[in-house]
Amino acid sequence: MAATQDAILVEGARKRYGEKEALAGLDLTVRRGTVHGLLGPNGAGKTTTVRILATLLRHDEGLVRVAGHDVRTGAREVRRRIGLLGQHAALDEELGGRQNLEMFGRLHHLGARRAGTRAEELLERFGLTDTGHKPVKQFSGGMRRRLDLAASLITEPEVLFLDEPTTGLDPRGRGEVWESVRSLVGGGTTVLLTTQYLEEADQLADRISVVDRGRVVADGTPDELKALVGVDRIDVVVRDGARLDEAAALLPFARAEVTVDGDRRRLSAPVADRMASLTETVRVLGEAGIEAEDIALRRPTLDEVFLRLTGGGDTPDGQDATGGPDGTGEPGTKGAPGGTEAPGGRQGREVTA
Repeated sequence: MAATQDAILVEGARKRYGEKEALAGLDLTVRRGTVHGLLGPNGAGKTTTVRILATLLRHDEGLVRVAGHDVRTGAREVRRRIGLLGQHAALDEELGGRQNLEMFGRLHHLGARRAGTRAEELLERFGLTDTGHKPVKQFSGGMRRRLDLAASLITEPEVLFLDEPTTGLDPRGRGEVWESVRSLVGGGTTVLLTTQYLEEADQLADRISVVDRGRVVADGTPDELKALVGVDRIDVVVRDGARLDEAAALLPFARAEVTVDGDRRRLSAPVADRMASLTETVRVLGEAGIEAEDIALRRPTLDEVFLRLTGGGDTPDGQDATGGPDGTGEPGTKGAPGGTEAPGGRQGREVTA
């Protein structure tokens, strides 16, 4: 496979913890200059995959290359080319945005002048130039996350790992982060995104890989994955719940295809011809005197894709199926292996998924 087009290439990756197999021959290809979503239930192998890609964990078997370098034999080169943004901000709450960025620049040995210049560039890029010396603790959630994202780019990484980047943000803050991620990719950065917000993956990802039981079980664009679920659906909410079964029998679809949700007074069925199905549904319900509170046509969602491909399985309370608390089957570890510096020079940043 051509490495020149692939920012990340994984072939047959395996990782075991005793008798438990966290990765069972995982294959993953991420094209340069794209956002690639990595989805899966707890314990699927997302965390293990990201840790291996970020050189925080060694795999047992298989080929793993990031930014053109093997993570096992060229770990130092990989670390020079990647950035990592975990779930929790690694910012000094008492310092201002510019001071935080300059500090990270100095930690990366950029020198005082270059660190200051880079801080100015990133503040402008993320719309934070007007924050002045206001301490980070006074920032909104969206501003704080954008600053954390800027800090992860201090060395201009080729590949950026984003782990749950909008967890805990309100819709406005989430939108701000989304716009920032889009601008990154527009500038040529490759992003690997792990998220439990399926809407986020739908909004941002050019392609999505669904991971389950240590393997990629599906890969494609959001629309391609939705097509796996099937055709569009029509949803009908009946005002009188007592007539729900009667309405289900009248709908112009095979009775076995109609899903009945009594609690919500809703009927749902797959449709081949969107407009013809809508027109006929309105007609038969109207003739029977059954009042519809709402009728809507919709396309399959990533939620339905996720449930179909993974069987809806998810281990409780984030506990990994292999026994570990973080999806790896081992106790949570912070920082890089052997006490070496974590990617992006940001010590002790735990990767979780």
